[in-house]
Amino acid sequence: MTDPLLIAAASLAVGTGAGYALRYLHALSQKNSLELELKEQQLKAEERALHIVEKAETKAEELVTQAKADRTAAEDKLKHKEDRLEKKEELLDERQITLDSEKEAVRTKIDEVKAIKARLDERQAEQTAALERIAGLSKEEALNELYTKLEVEHQCDLENRLHKLALLSDEHFEDKARNVLLAAMHRVGNTMPTHFMTANIELPDEDIKGKIIGKEGRNVRAFERITGVDVLVDETPGYITLSSFDPIRREIARVAMETLMKDGRIQPARIEETVEQARKEVATTVRKMGEKAAFDTGVSNLHPELMTILGRLYFRTSYGQNVLAHSVEMAHMAGIIAEEIGADPAVARAGALLHDIGKTVSHEVPGTHVEIGIRILQKYNVDEAVILAMRAHHEEYPYETPEAIIVQIADALSGARPGARRDSIENYIKRLTELESIAREIAGVQRAFAISAGREIRVMVNPDELSDLQANQLARTIAMNIEAQLRYPGEIKVHVIRETRVVSYAR
Repeated sequence: MTDPLLIAAASLAVGTGAGYALRYLHALSQKNSLELELKEQQLKAEERALHIVEKAETKAEELVTQAKADRTAAEDKLKHKEDRLEKKEELLDERQITLDSEKEAVRTKIDEVKAIKARLDERQAEQTAALERIAGLSKEEALNELYTKLEVEHQCDLENRLHKLALLSDEHFEDKARNVLLAAMHRVGNTMPTHFMTANIELPDEDIKGKIIGKEGRNVRAFERITGVDVLVDETPGYITLSSFDPIRREIARVAMETLMKDGRIQPARIEETVEQARKEVATTVRKMGEKAAFDTGVSNLHPELMTILGRLYFRTSYGQNVLAHSVEMAHMAGIIAEEIGADPAVARAGALLHDIGKTVSHEVPGTHVEIGIRILQKYNVDEAVILAMRAHHEEYPYETPEAIIVQIADALSGARPGARRDSIENYIKRLTELESIAREIAGVQRAFAISAGREIRVMVNPDELSDLQANQLARTIAMNIEAQLRYPGEIKVHVIRETRVVSYAR
């Protein structure tokens, strides 16, 4: 048994040694091949490095050559600039020398001119003194005499010049005064007499006055508080008077009071209910009047709220003339005129109908009724052409379209014609007669005619008695006398006509 174990151990030892020997030989062979490969790679790297060095040297030589060339060019350029600067310095030196010499020459000439001027002043003083001795007049006296002679010779030119200056100053002051007055008047609307601000209601019997007043005045105070209208009882037998600056409020109060008197039940709760019902009735009336005015004038496409605002003019008056009727009349006139001259009739009618729309709220909103009207129309997207047509009717804005001129003409025609405003024919004729008599009573006036419904007076003067300058003074005197002696709406234009005819015969 021992022999097999020994044989096995010997075999194992021999196999192990053989394995290590083979592994050593294999590793040795791999080491040799790896060293050869490394040497080959080293040789290749050395060859590439050598090639790179050669290229770098070549590139460096090229850069050096280029740098030398650039340096040479820069040196040449700098040399050229130095040459130019030297030449400029030489030119500047030459110019400075020239300027100095010219400056010295100018100083010399100035001294010469001063000396000559001094000699001329002395000579002029001597001549003036000699002339004064010869003429026997001083310089001031001679000038005064010359001015007097010129004034006599050129009196006509001076009169024309004075007349022109007077017209310019009058226009300037009239424009300023008109703007101030318009701004003041339009803020508060047209002032109306007391009887235009009241409404009288006939009573069925005197006993109802006690119901209207109520216990300790309770009913009448409630009515005044709810409507904003003053109630005047016992002013006129058989009537009660409602007073208010606002025509809409006054109309609501009138309708409510008539309803209460018919019903007979007058107490605060019933008053409040009746006034509310009256507001609705008046609002319906206002809307219908606005719609009727738009339909009658052919103005379409207006916003419903704008027609309601327009209808409020039905309860507004100006010098006794109903403003809505005035606007409708203007719209018809403007349409006729626009058709005759080839303007846009639709724009002219709309501008005329809406020209006083701002008067509906002129007490409540700041600004003239024209400015308020423009804002109202812009709010409801009215055509810009219509706004341009309506805003110039008081000449606050320039005329930008033919329709604007037409609206202003229609406004003047509707307001100025006899009978349009509240004025009796007797008072109208009396005012015209007084207007003519004021002009005729001045010396030198031959005839005087009041025209344009009393808005203008034409005065014929005797040319032998009055000169052009005196005619100008006469016009101002007549205007001042009219202002002092008459009361009238608007303005009156005074025309003084002086005609001179010169006849000569050639034989």
